[in-house]
Amino acid sequence: MKTKIRYSFLKLMTGSDLSRRRLPCMTAESGADGPVVWLTACCHGDEVGGIVIIQELFRTIRKTGLLRGALHAFPLMNPIGFEFRSRQIPLSKEDLNRTFPGDPKGSLGERIAAIIFDRILATAPSLVIDLHNDWIRSIPYALIDARPDGEFIDTYRLTETFARKSGLLVIRDSEELTRSLSHNLLTRHIPSLTLELGESYVINETNIGVGVKSLETILADLEMLDPAGVGPAYALPRPFAGQTLAYCAKPYSSASGIIRFLAKPGEMVSRGKPVARIYNTFGKLMETIKAPSSGIVLGHADSSVAFPGIPVMAFGCPETGLSAERLPAV
Repeated sequence: MKTKIRYSFLKLMTGSDLSRRRLPCMTAESGADGPVVWLTACCHGDEVGGIVIIQELFRTIRKTGLLRGALHAFPLMNPIGFEFRSRQIPLSKEDLNRTFPGDPKGSLGERIAAIIFDRILATAPSLVIDLHNDWIRSIPYALIDARPDGEFIDTYRLTETFARKSGLLVIRDSEELTRSLSHNLLTRHIPSLTLELGESYVINETNIGVGVKSLETILADLEMLDPAGVGPAYALPRPFAGQTLAYCAKPYSSASGIIRFLAKPGEMVSRGKPVARIYNTFGKLMETIKAPSSGIVLGHADSSVAFPGIPVMAFGCPETGLSAERLPAV
């Protein structure tokens, strides 16, 4: 049976000049029973990579078709922010990913969130994957929510399994974000994870390729795509294959000045290793920042200007207490 692909729109609002603001929606239906998967992107208007990843995946499906189930996508959830190159919704200064599950009579962000959330729920999805971008200097990874309470643990474990199928490093968030899209899906027993795919603002073709391969791998595991020709997104560091790492953005800077980074994204570090130094205007060393644990560098802050209390780097750290001495070479 031939896969049917449809493009449509949902109305968001009418502007003061009577122009319509619309939410684009993409659908691929195999015609055969199977999983229902949603992809969402550009919740933050400056995070444009996910749009292209969805475009490329649908281009592939147009050629190969889906074997079973259906794939839906919101490639541009924050069209107003996208046009203004803004993380937030410029008209209301809201972070859309802090307004879910939304409210049809609430703020602008809550109204948009309600339209998105209700449409997703109406399809009874098997999995939702939210595509995001991270710091400019960062590696791609799969992010899952902080561990929930017992009521949702089965759904959470299934989410963690899907995250491993992505072929990316799996990172557990350190903060519970109760108004994010993924959290509100999990509390409705819908597996949901986030893919953080490198830098914002521009299209990094390497990260686009990683994102497409990750999604193809998940869909192939669900038997929605032919696994032939589907390969890993990248080579996982051997010490962390099969693990879930904890997200850590500390220690924060305690000094003001210029940051000189000593470790690159993707580099393995040992606990206590110097990873950045901060110098004042005259070149005097003010602070040496050290790795909080043995792990891997996920990314650098977008600015080399340091102030007290700002994050400088992010790490993925083993939750099992893996020591520096046990970290084999990659």
